[in-house]
Amino acid sequence: MFRHLTVFLCVLFLIWNSAGAEVVIKSELTQEHTGGPGHNLRGSIVVRNQGKESEEVNIYQTDYLFYADGTNLYGDPGQTPRSNAAWVTFSPKRIAIPAGEEISVNYAVQIPNDSELKGTYWSLIMVEAIPRHLTRDEIPVNAMGINVVWRYGIQIVTHMADPGVTDLHFSSTRLVRDEGKRFLQVDLENTGERWMKPAVWAELFDEAGKSMGKFEGTRMRIYPGTSVRHRIDLSGVPAGTYRSLLIADGGRDDLFGANYTLKIEE
Repeated sequence: MFRHLTVFLCVLFLIWNSAGAEVVIKSELTQEHTGGPGHNLRGSIVVRNQGKESEEVNIYQTDYLFYADGTNLYGDPGQTPRSNAAWVTFSPKRIAIPAGEEISVNYAVQIPNDSELKGTYWSLIMVEAIPRHLTRDEIPVNAMGINVVWRYGIQIVTHMADPGVTDLHFSSTRLVRDEGKRFLQVDLENTGERWMKPAVWAELFDEAGKSMGKFEGTRMRIYPGTSVRHRIDLSGVPAGTYRSLLIADGGRDDLFGANYTLKIEE
């Protein structure tokens, strides 16, 4: 079953207790490995306690999906079609980190000996601080408050030597206004088998065919079966009707495009 990742807000005491705020990840939050069937790949996650007290952390796995509407799903490990959670083993699973020190969470990715595997597989290793509970004498009578638990999701990504099929779908395109600016909002879905991080831009042409310029979006990673939302700033474009050539360039031969007619109003 999937669940939304939110900051846990628990009614506790008349105190803002930010549990684990001093625990940070010193290594990369996305760790990529490339291999073939039967390969064993290894890596580590460095966790540091920057505080002045010992912090205990819990380490576990989840799956991970995200969508253009802002939804993030963190499900039970091994449930999504491209989860590699079952391939991943790691240690430790719970540990206390002394003040000012760091520990390494070592992991291995054992790729199954399956020649049909291709493209990208991924899951998360979560590092979650465990709250230090206040003693009864420290809790004011009839007091209420909140406790915030911090956790990090480290993406463990396996790229197979066989890259599989790459494909992108422009699932939604429309003009929107936000805080006085005008944007071309583009939702992109990865319908292929390998992750992509395409450069996205739009080139606008007026009714006479004259180019009004190239307007760029940002690069965002898209796993297979997930989607992202780009916003391309068109605030400087005069009112009028334009033909838009929309491009998503994933590098190599991975070039995707679509044509749209845009009517920009004052």
